[in-house]
Amino acid sequence: MKLQATPENRTAATVEHVLHPCDMDRKPELLGHLIRSNDWQQVLVFSRTKHGANRIADRLSSEGIAAAAIHGNKSQGARTRALAGFKSGEVRVLVATDIAARGIDIHQLPHVVNLDLPNQAEDYVHRIGRTGRAGHSGHAVSLVAAEEHELLRAIERLIGNALPRQEVPGFEPTVLTAPPLDLSGGRGRGGRGGGGGRSGAGRSPGRAAGPRPVARGR
Repeated sequence: MKLQATPENRTAATVEHVLHPCDMDRKPELLGHLIRSNDWQQVLVFSRTKHGANRIADRLSSEGIAAAAIHGNKSQGARTRALAGFKSGEVRVLVATDIAARGIDIHQLPHVVNLDLPNQAEDYVHRIGRTGRAGHSGHAVSLVAAEEHELLRAIERLIGNALPRQEVPGFEPTVLTAPPLDLSGGRGRGGRGGGGGRSGAGRSPGRAAGPRPVARGR
């Protein structure tokens, strides 16, 4: 499915969007599965937090997938080396926070993955704007947990379309209702609000009380 929205919030017609629902604590595992099973060779992954970016890059590297993280705590030299390695193909997966990714400009980037949905809906458009450029096809993947339902609704309102939903066999979500993420900590900070900071932490706060319904039929 190709999405088009208003000019100020448009997503390129050359970008294919897909949403994979899954439990929060299985996002890192699903990410690795998608990269391996689809043989993706150049993937830009967005994490909500710096610590989450580090953890995902370390996990992928330990699984034999060359990965690097870039964020504000990295030196300029480290960011430059990581980006150069990504462009050359030496680094297969680059995990970035929104702020660190502002300088990333790759002409034919094939895949962008939202490991965590952005705090601000406008950032979804900015993130996926890095793929599908100059007439080339692009692929925008979002891994979405029940805790991110409100963030998802904000994105879909902004772009004027529902993201196509596709469950991945073996990774179907078991947590269907959950309180929304506490994002009071702000961008790029850890704590309870950082989905990227929790990804791979081995637990999901979505099992807490106070459920909020999430529709399965998107």
